[in-house]
Amino acid sequence: LVRSASGARYDMNYESGVIAEKGEPITVGIEPDADKIGEKRRSDRRKIVIIGLLLVLGLAIAAYFVMRGGGTATPAGDENAQAPTVTVVKPGKTTVEGQITATGTLAARREMPVGVVGEGGRVVSVPVDAGDWVRQGQVLASIDRSVQSQQVQSAAAQVQVAQADANLAQANLDRALQLVERGFVSTADVDRLTATRDAAAARVRVAQAQLRELRARTARLNVLAPASGYVLERNVETGQTVGAGSPALFRIARGGEMEMLARLNEDSLAAISVGTSAQIRPIGTEKLFTGQVWQISPTIDQQDRQGTARIALAYAPGLRPGGFATATIASGTVVAPILPESAVLSDREGDYVLIVNGEDKAERRPVTTGAVTSKGIVIAEGLSGSERVVLRAGGFLTEGETVRAQLAKLD
Repeated sequence: LVRSASGARYDMNYESGVIAEKGEPITVGIEPDADKIGEKRRSDRRKIVIIGLLLVLGLAIAAYFVMRGGGTATPAGDENAQAPTVTVVKPGKTTVEGQITATGTLAARREMPVGVVGEGGRVVSVPVDAGDWVRQGQVLASIDRSVQSQQVQSAAAQVQVAQADANLAQANLDRALQLVERGFVSTADVDRLTATRDAAAARVRVAQAQLRELRARTARLNVLAPASGYVLERNVETGQTVGAGSPALFRIARGGEMEMLARLNEDSLAAISVGTSAQIRPIGTEKLFTGQVWQISPTIDQQDRQGTARIALAYAPGLRPGGFATATIASGTVVAPILPESAVLSDREGDYVLIVNGEDKAERRPVTTGAVTSKGIVIAEGLSGSERVVLRAGGFLTEGETVRAQLAKLD
């Protein structure tokens, strides 16, 4: 584009040359290209955006390391300037009450199965049900006794007949003794009458024994409670025919006493004794029941290498035989490190902690946890107490990572 001295504008290209009026000076100038100007502006904006993103990323990285270091500024010139700062503790050892946790089932301490003692028959009434308290000798179920009642009446009549014969024999003997002094009755007759009297008296005793036997058999048709206790099961209904070979009709917990059969390994069994107290928590409730170990299994199961500790419990509505429960058994005092819950981590391999070794590097240390106390978790195995244990944020560290340890004190 060419501009003349008069202000006229002319197009110019390299092939056609310049066209202007004669004698008029021409000023040649090149106007800026609008596309190039727009491209330059866009390029500048991209540079500004990239610089802004880099600044934001740098700030985020700096904030991350500050958070990992607990907000502690890293001194200038430190050779571990890039290492995160972590809080560590030296737990030492504390004397705590030892506890053993075990699982097992609830049961009646003395369970009494009650069945038919006599010849049996048709059940005519069952006055008790599961969940009732019964006393010793109470009738649990009655069996039809119409035939036995007739037999008892017959035996009672036989006793009366025998007694009448005995009375007659005694009277005959008394008269003979009065006449023998006058010579009307011989001594042989007296002996015969005496034998008759004795035989009649014996028949009376036989009839009486038979009557007592029938009455006892009839009484055994009633199913009685052998001792006072709590009815756990009722397995009979009115109209049912039962006999001596029938399964138990009732199951009674004598005195209502319960127990837990806690399964323990050999080491745990060796750590407890008879009389040790225990806290029982049935599954499905947070309520605790207090009991005492009253028997420790004298044998170990060869299959699972465990034995049974039997924990006696008083009756309570929340204790249901056959249910599952957890027991916490006191096992004396132990001396062990205690750590806050934040220091103990867990994964598929089990429980562990991270410690800072002598080279200021994070090191994984497997541990065995014990009881949970108000001060923290007891570390039964894995720590001596002198290690520097990472207190928090252990899950963000990598084993072997260099760190800066900041020692804190446990409360």
